[in-house]
Amino acid sequence: MIDLNELREELAEYAVPKREGGRSVREERIIAGFEEIQRFVEGHGRTPQHGEDKDIFERLYAVRLDRLRAMDECRALLAPLDHQGLLSGAEIAQADSVESMDDEELLAELEGAAGPSDITELRHVRSRAEIRAAEEIANRERCEDFDRFQPLFQQAESELKSGIRQTRPFGRDASVTTGNFFILGGQLVYVAEMGDVFRTPNGEPDARLRVIYSNGTESNLLLRSLQRALYKDQAGRRLTDPNAGPLFSETWEEDDIASGTIYVLRSLSSHPFVAEHRELIHKIGVTGGKVESRIANAAHDATYLLAEVEVVASYKLAGVNRTKLEGIFHRIFAPAQLDLTIQDRFGHPVRPREWFLAPLHVIDEAVRRILDGSISDVVYDPKTARLVG
Repeated sequence: MIDLNELREELAEYAVPKREGGRSVREERIIAGFEEIQRFVEGHGRTPQHGEDKDIFERLYAVRLDRLRAMDECRALLAPLDHQGLLSGAEIAQADSVESMDDEELLAELEGAAGPSDITELRHVRSRAEIRAAEEIANRERCEDFDRFQPLFQQAESELKSGIRQTRPFGRDASVTTGNFFILGGQLVYVAEMGDVFRTPNGEPDARLRVIYSNGTESNLLLRSLQRALYKDQAGRRLTDPNAGPLFSETWEEDDIASGTIYVLRSLSSHPFVAEHRELIHKIGVTGGKVESRIANAAHDATYLLAEVEVVASYKLAGVNRTKLEGIFHRIFAPAQLDLTIQDRFGHPVRPREWFLAPLHVIDEAVRRILDGSISDVVYDPKTARLVG
């Protein structure tokens, strides 16, 4: 006769390990995925929305939030952390849409949020092929030094939205190296480290990687495992290098302008923080029309801090890709982006993103470097108030 107590003890070693604080790896991943949504809400003043007009990250967060709302265990786990009320009052009917999805669709949508199934949820014995696929992904763990990488993810997202980076289907270029960004399973992936290259039994080169995921986890999967996962993922993408493609060119694209102006604005807002740092806070933009026309309605536009502005510098340009140029400025001065939330005319919180705490002479230097082509890999250091390479 089987002693249930003995059987329980034997099975205990196979249970999902608990982390410090009593949470399993799976629970930490659920929380990490929810925290990404919370950061989005803090930055945009609203919940992520569905729709083809939204960027890929907002659509991902919207799907993830729907799934978290629809799962009882996720709501129970996240309720103490939900200070924004993202889960309260949610339409539980969302569960219907979850139940209508097949396993592959559901796993793809929940990637980075719910994580792998717990041993207590065993449904069937997996085939050897399924086991190999799971082993290829390797065990994900919480990235203890994620604060080092989070700015890189934020910068990559910003560069993707501004057009400095673009996405390309994985396969045209199957190379993987340190510093590469990919989209896998709807999640942004960064290759932080690569170990020594070795040969597989069939002679192919391979290496152990340290891969960081945008939800704050990491894994040490093999290079060829990452390649296989990207090949299998129909939505798998590579993010192009931010320096790919010319800023000035002889062929015209939709966002190119024959002539225009780089303008630097200073706010006349009476907001206490703005008033105190008025000489340092600047907005940098590019327009193909008249600057005066662009800022005519500043006092009624949250983009301009709902206040009049003055033009403190302007630079004429010709034959330039406006989107790339604005993206370059935002990349350079991202470490000094103004973190300020104001209420718009309707009482909604707005966080303008094109204002920076940077002195005018440094912005002037950045423009000169853009024009002479020496801007690559340069970024603004707020501590020294200088451009550093």
